[in-house]
Amino acid sequence: MATGDKIDNKTDELKGKAKETVGKAQDDPDLQAEGKKDQTKGNIKQAGEKVKDAFKS
Repeated sequence: MATGDKIDNKTDELKGKAKETVGKAQDDPDLQAEGKKDQTKGNIKQAGEKVKDAFKS
């Protein structure tokens, strides 16, 4: 997995966690859902990169 891709994917995940936390603090279910969506997007991208790496080996 390229380092830049790792950073981008982790950024999506962390951004999602932050949005979810702010959403909980502000009692904003839409922001919480958006945060969870961002986290899931980052996790799926990371999984895809790991599959690519497995086939390269």
